[in-house]
Amino acid sequence: MKVSRQSACAAAVKGGYQVDQNKNAFQNGVRDGLPIAMGYFAVAFSLGIVAKKAGLDPLQGFISSFLNHASAGEYAEFTVILADAPYLEMAFVILITNMRYLLMSCALSQKFHPDTSGLHRFLVGFGITDEIFGISIGRPGDLHPYYNYGAMAIALPGWSMGTALGIVAGNILPASVVSALSVALYGMFVAIIIPAARKNKIVGGVVALSFAASFAVSKIALFDQMSDSMKISLLTVLIAGLAAAFFPVGEEDAA
Repeated sequence: MKVSRQSACAAAVKGGYQVDQNKNAFQNGVRDGLPIAMGYFAVAFSLGIVAKKAGLDPLQGFISSFLNHASAGEYAEFTVILADAPYLEMAFVILITNMRYLLMSCALSQKFHPDTSGLHRFLVGFGITDEIFGISIGRPGDLHPYYNYGAMAIALPGWSMGTALGIVAGNILPASVVSALSVALYGMFVAIIIPAARKNKIVGGVVALSFAASFAVSKIALFDQMSDSMKISLLTVLIAGLAAAFFPVGEEDAA
């Protein structure tokens, strides 16, 4: 009887320690995710303007952003909707634009303690974004899943609410203002590629080739029957594949 009480006390202490550990990890995730949420809201607001053009209502925009946490992926999704393309094409386009998250998931899986359950790994994988991956991979030691839950709890609603409110604004604001705001998303893409292109000449060359190839394909009659989203997806696979084959990243560059 005495041994049983000691075991129960030890289990209670261990359980309490685990709860405190989970709570601290969650709070740290919320703290680090707050700046991400603020940035997401601004970007998603511009994305909501594009979603409005695609005919989505605020609830549809919120759900779309809650399930798809990537600006490029969602922009591709809305492009497919605007083109009235089939669901199969939408699945292919989003798979290509979001494929980098497969690599991020593999990298984060190495950060977990071996005893981390498959359910925790799955839920963390659902909430991976470029920014959440960045703060997670930089954590010292094993990655605690509750840290990611905290970051997701603040960042993902910011992303989803931004899209929904962008659609609301698109329904209220004059057409000229909506048109001006829709340019902000392109500015975000430019802000992403320009620093990388200036830092690496190969990246700059690939970006220039992508622009040239996109323009050429838009002028070739052979591709007229193909939707814009499918053209972009095929060019992405082709150009990225050629760049990887001719200019592989060495271990020194990747470090």
